[in-house]
Amino acid sequence: MQRRTFLKVLGGGFTAAFASSPFARALADQGGNSDGHFFVFVHAAGGWDVTLWADPRNEKVGIINPASTDNTDYGPIKRWVDAPLDGDVRSFQLVQPAGSNIVFGPGIGDLADLYDRLTVVNGIAMNTVSHPDGTSFSATGRHLVGGRAPASSIDTMMANEFGREQTFPTVSVQFPSAYVGENLDPRVVPLTVGSVSTLSRTLSRSGQFETEDEREAVTAMLSHEAADIAKGSEYPDAMNGMAVQLDALRAMLGGKLQDIFSVAGLQKAQPQFNYRARFAAGAAINCGFAIEAMKRNVVRCVSFAQGGFDTHGANYKTQAQLQQDLFDTLAVLVRTLDATPHPTLVGKKLADTTHVMVVSDFCRTPQVNMGGGRDHYPNNSALVISPRFKGNLQFGKSDHEQLLPGKAKRFADGERPIAPPDLLATMVSAMGVNPRKYLRDGEVVPELLRT
Repeated sequence: MQRRTFLKVLGGGFTAAFASSPFARALADQGGNSDGHFFVFVHAAGGWDVTLWADPRNEKVGIINPASTDNTDYGPIKRWVDAPLDGDVRSFQLVQPAGSNIVFGPGIGDLADLYDRLTVVNGIAMNTVSHPDGTSFSATGRHLVGGRAPASSIDTMMANEFGREQTFPTVSVQFPSAYVGENLDPRVVPLTVGSVSTLSRTLSRSGQFETEDEREAVTAMLSHEAADIAKGSEYPDAMNGMAVQLDALRAMLGGKLQDIFSVAGLQKAQPQFNYRARFAAGAAINCGFAIEAMKRNVVRCVSFAQGGFDTHGANYKTQAQLQQDLFDTLAVLVRTLDATPHPTLVGKKLADTTHVMVVSDFCRTPQVNMGGGRDHYPNNSALVISPRFKGNLQFGKSDHEQLLPGKAKRFADGERPIAPPDLLATMVSAMGVNPRKYLRDGEVVPELLRT
């Protein structure tokens, strides 16, 4: 059968049957207008010590054992400045740059210099000390049900709203991504990989039977033919869907994406990241990938996990540097977003429409255990860097002894602490989407948003 004859057959009876399927309708539906928005979601895996960055404690109050010159490897910590504690033992001075409304601990690193861009949320009620449950609660706003996430994660929500037309709606590098619920487009199932290099290898194709130019010519021809037939077809959805998918294939496999998405390619393209950071080399690669993918407009959401925060032993020997390495990397990410032109909005930078959220499972206990570590505790903090959120804002609190989340405000169900569903609902609402489309629980916190 001739190529054109074959395609004309597809424009007839087969197309009618295919077009009636939900899958075909999803392919043809290009999704809403993204307005050029991008998203970066980070999971600090293991449960971080918030007393070293977002909710700093440098006094012995109640059962709190603060970081000190006696228990902390403070030499590599740039923001560590001695403060009185007990005799010759010193703790750290609070970090509050001139003009900042936010008080930090020394683990904040270079990100403190960008205080005017930061929204810090403290006293988040986690209601769990289980890693899987806390991880799911932070990312989806729901506790696990039978060991499974009962709702979609925040990256899937945003991809479904703004990324259906993207080559990669969501690339998830060990982030707790979940695709659950109704009204989800099948194209936004998160592309979950162990590392960016896995993605690079996936995009590679053998040249044994044809050259790259030949593949490009064939794919382009099929895309154009499908679009032409759709114009005269009684059921155009199927052929439009084919054109969409063929164009996406060209975007994926053209432009040497497999080269630039390799570790070596990213290091060369984005040399400003510290790829030798002791605890955040992986985060540097993932942030470099986010920049390259967004500026090429082939991704909507990049989500990744940075591990190592589960410090049941020798907490103060590593936690501060873990945090510093991650936050230093995020500071470079923000500055790079500021300097990188937007791929589709003339005169704009990526920072104008990129939204970053950093969460963790929960926090560490106020007291140090027998091994010098700190265990799981149902309090938490989170960080948002977004043009839709107020900068230079510290919202919520824990009590004086950092035992329990404090009441943040009067919600519809009464005065209570903020919880993960509230933070996620606020992010969804900030993007002009009704949170109830995805979230069973949670209330928008207007105090976090720019008016």
